[in-house]
Amino acid sequence: MSPSRTTTPSTTTGTDGLLYLLIAVAALGIGGGNLAWFFGNLANAVVGSDHWAAYRPTESLLHPDQVWPHLARPSVIVGCYVLPALVLLAATLLGLKAWSRLRGRSSGLADQRDLADLLPKKIAAKAIDLRPSLQGAKPKQVAPDDRGVLLGTLPSGAREVRSSWEDVIVAIMAPRSGKTSGLAVPAILRAPGPVLLTSNKAARDAFTATAAARTEVGTVWTFDPQQIAHASQEMWWDILADARDLTGARRLAGHFVTASVNESSAGDFWSTAAANTLTALFLAAARDRRPITDVLAWLASPADRTPIDLLQDAGLDAVAAQLQGTVAGAVETRDGIFETARQYASCLLDPAIAAWVTPPNGLAKVREFTPEAFATSKDTLFLLSKDGGGSASAIIAAAADAVMRAAVIQAERDGGRLDAPLLAILDEAANVCKIADLPDLYSHLGSRGVIPVTILQSYRQGVRVWGEAGMDALWSAATIKLVGSGIDDADFADKLSRLVGDHDVRTVSVSTSESGKSTSVSMRQERVLPADAIRALPKGSALLLATGIRPALLDLKPWYREPNADLLGAASAKETAAITERALAKSLRRDDLGPAA
Repeated sequence: MSPSRTTTPSTTTGTDGLLYLLIAVAALGIGGGNLAWFFGNLANAVVGSDHWAAYRPTESLLHPDQVWPHLARPSVIVGCYVLPALVLLAATLLGLKAWSRLRGRSSGLADQRDLADLLPKKIAAKAIDLRPSLQGAKPKQVAPDDRGVLLGTLPSGAREVRSSWEDVIVAIMAPRSGKTSGLAVPAILRAPGPVLLTSNKAARDAFTATAAARTEVGTVWTFDPQQIAHASQEMWWDILADARDLTGARRLAGHFVTASVNESSAGDFWSTAAANTLTALFLAAARDRRPITDVLAWLASPADRTPIDLLQDAGLDAVAAQLQGTVAGAVETRDGIFETARQYASCLLDPAIAAWVTPPNGLAKVREFTPEAFATSKDTLFLLSKDGGGSASAIIAAAADAVMRAAVIQAERDGGRLDAPLLAILDEAANVCKIADLPDLYSHLGSRGVIPVTILQSYRQGVRVWGEAGMDALWSAATIKLVGSGIDDADFADKLSRLVGDHDVRTVSVSTSESGKSTSVSMRQERVLPADAIRALPKGSALLLATGIRPALLDLKPWYREPNADLLGAASAKETAAITERALAKSLRRDDLGPAA
């Protein structure tokens, strides 16, 4: 006897397929015959006959004129063919829909039933509960954009999937995977309240795609200290406004430190001492209503007692004593601390950057931006900065943090929740908006109606800023997680694969021996989405991991597929051309001034 050979084809064999086809044909024949007999008798009764034909389904289908010889031909056609065909068609469609749901469940991914909490009916009902302004409305009366943040659509494209106004979001998407066009831009365009966006790009990005549309909703504030969009300065923000107490000053100093160091060097002696020094100097300047540029002068002259005297005059003796101890310490140590602090605040040496965070010296066209007023508006704040050394990313992080904290305070005054919600899209968060305690903020921002959407290019990028523990905390705290295409981190892809889980797969094995063939069916567990499948997610799609819901695959809904895409595209092109024109004009002015300029 020759040894057996076992193969494992797909879940069904050709014989099974033929059997299923024969069963389907038989079912249609039997069902059609019975329906023809029933509707034929019904049609006969409608025309006034009390004769009920005997049960003959085959003849009723094939020879209805013999079963009901006195029934008019149109009635025969309608009763024996049209109505049965419609019933069978409806039954087939229902069956296909049920099979599709069953197949979706067997695939291990969420279907419409699993995602019900994020679909229009329930997400609208939740919006009514969360937002006082919607109280008394019916779910159908709630406009789509008032329901929540658009995440995408089901693969069929028919139904939108949205997060609620208490969900906090983390999106990990590689470049050119649709993070801007499919997530950031639609969210900005549809936001019912104030919007904050951080970015290191302007041309052909979220800024140009949304600026014109948001001007129709409220005021657009463009904070552009490094001239990413080459925007003229029409606003300024008092960066020391929240530094008039020790907590606010320490947070501001933390932004400058975090922007300059990575997680591995954070917390060493020099960074901690420099942070303490910056805290004391910021506090002294803020309490005496001085501009932040005075801090640079104090950093350049450690022996200057002005900040110590100001702190003592304000009754902050402990802080003054600590600063005095640093100044009076060993010269090498003091100089090292002050030099480190100078490096952290070096972006303020550029007068073009400092102008955006200091009073405008009487320039009427430059308005002051106040986070408190912004929190209750429908305005838009674009925070633009370059990344890398010497960037204004510390100022961008401080501004974003100030806006979110002002919104939380306003929410507490309004009974606990901001209405309309504030949408904070922290694009390029690991480059231009490094808020050190962002993972901790995620635990309560959503409950205040402040909806952060942190967009990263990779999981490791977040680890570089917040460390393993911090990034794990951010990932765990996010109630909505979106993962786009282009994930090349093998460890993270495998982690996602394990999170998605396993499902049962039916396997048919065919064994061949001298005695013939034998077929057996067995079940085995298989990853729903192996790591290689997660890496190969098609562009324009995303894996959704929502709290309490099975993982799902969504199609992103980019702005250029919207009904008004032509208008948005034209506005984006116009804004991009304006940026180019402003850049060229500045370049020509520099050339005219010559090398000495």
